[in-house]
Parts: sequence; structure tokens; C-alpha cells
Amino acid sequence: MIGRPAPSNRASYRAFRIVPTRWMDNDIYGHMNNAVHYSLFDTAVNGWLIENGVLDIGRGEQIGLVVETGCRYFAEMAFPDVVTAGLRVAHLGGSSVRYEIALFRNEEETASAEGFFVHVYVNRESRRPSPLAPGLRAVLESIVK
Repeated sequence: MIGRPAPSNRASYRAFRIVPTRWMDNDIYGHMNNAVHYSLFDTAVNGWLIENGVLDIGRGEQIGLVVETGCRYFAEMAFPDVVTAGLRVAHLGGSSVRYEIALFRNEEETASAEGFFVHVYVNRESRRPSPLAPGLRAVLESIVK
């Protein structure tokens, strides 16, 4: 049997975004609900794309649709923790990208959770896959692991 992978550290990621937790992120058990992790992944990646000028959520011709996700949980997080999301690209295809994201609690060096999601980039109108725009590809290449 293969053992559970160990969590990554901050040095394993290429870009970072701070994502504060909210009171409503805690569940009845006093920690951040598992569904919140996925929201933080999405917020970190799309915020980073917007900051880098390659995602126009209102008018861009190309949008990324999530087709696959996953997450491993290593340690609890809860409000009022401040989460730093580490980002990297694990695979860059013709019209798709696999993002890997780690969530680091406060100043901790080891990930509390690690996840991934795959975006397939499509034409906004037709919803058909389209090649990654050159500017988007260049930005994504800057965080390939």
C-alpha cells in the first residue's frame, strides 16, 4: 500500500495570494468547512489571473471552466486565520491547465490543505474549447512547476 503524501512547503509554489478567512467559514465543529477550501482555491487562481491582466470576468472572449477538482486536508484552519494560497501550474495543454494550490495557515511553512483543479478554456459564447490566448499562456508559463 502506498502511504499518504506529505504536505508541501511554501518553497514548492511559484506565486502567492493572501486570502483572509471569514466568520461564516467555520462550521459546527469549529474549523473551516471543507467546501470553503474549494472557494479559496477558486478565489486565489482567478484573483491571480485578474491581477496579471489575463482574465476579464465580464467581457473576456475566453473563460476557464472547471472540469476536475480534488483536495487533501492535512491540518485544520479556522476564522480568524489568514490563509496564503500558493499557486503553480502542473500541466499546460493546448486549451487546458492544471492548477495546484496549497493553503498555508498564518505564517506556517507546511500546507494545511493542497488541491488542484483543471480549467478548460473555452470561447465565452460557443462554450467550445479554444487555444490558450498568447498572453494567458505566457502568464501561466511563469508559474509552471
